[in-house]
Amino acid sequence: MTRRADENIRLSYAAAFVRGRTDLRPDVGLVLGSGLSAIADRFEGAVAIPYAEIPEFPVTRVEGHPGRLVLGRFGGVVAAAMQGRVHAYEGRHPEDLAFGVRLLARLGSRALVLTNAAGAVNPAHAPGDLVRIQDHLNLSGSNPLTGRNDERLGPRFPDMSEPYDRRLGALLEACAARLAIPLSAGVYAGVAGPSYETPAEIRMLRMLGADLVGMSTVQEAIAARHLGVPVAAVSLVANLAAGLGGRPLSHAEVLTAGEAARERLSKLLECFVPEAVR
Repeated sequence: MTRRADENIRLSYAAAFVRGRTDLRPDVGLVLGSGLSAIADRFEGAVAIPYAEIPEFPVTRVEGHPGRLVLGRFGGVVAAAMQGRVHAYEGRHPEDLAFGVRLLARLGSRALVLTNAAGAVNPAHAPGDLVRIQDHLNLSGSNPLTGRNDERLGPRFPDMSEPYDRRLGALLEACAARLAIPLSAGVYAGVAGPSYETPAEIRMLRMLGADLVGMSTVQEAIAARHLGVPVAAVSLVANLAAGLGGRPLSHAEVLTAGEAARERLSKLLECFVPEAVR
């Protein structure tokens, strides 16, 4: 799959529009996954811009993803949060999956926090658990860096030996310990979706070393590392993966889990965000 329009120009249009709507310049960017968008409601002095109004910004149509960019103060620092993201299963180009985090970086974010709702492949994780992503398996069949490389964004062959920043991971764990919020760590398998996995696929993922499975995040992490921006990521375990829970999976279950865990994750991120750019 080849690149379309010049990505640098697309990002410049989008960033100019956002800067024209607010004087806020974010130090940290967040991507809020399924059922987690209300975390941005805690922003002080917030400015919310629908994706549909931002030039070039891909608009999501998935339930639980409101589709707004929110800028405001969070944990005492200026942050920008994406309330939802686009996915490959919506028929989107790989660059679209990365556009949001690239824009967050272009706006000034020096660290990125990715969140998602995931299925537990490892039976040690239960619905409602928060899990820090320490590595991933990109099994989605796509990569946002495919095609001609733009050296203004990053190198042709970016190093991925540490896709999720070790220092940020330690800060997340320190905040969790301080707040007495249980936080484990694991490997996230990113798949294409939109159908959930079969029991056989879940057994395969477990054999490959995955603890969690979901349909997002890996392309964003790759794009951020390409830009040289450090990344932290947290999964909310929404359900047990196929063959482990004994009942059919549904997106409604994912949204319900997000609602239940929102307060814990909000407190964790409110502690973490100022530490991330200190």
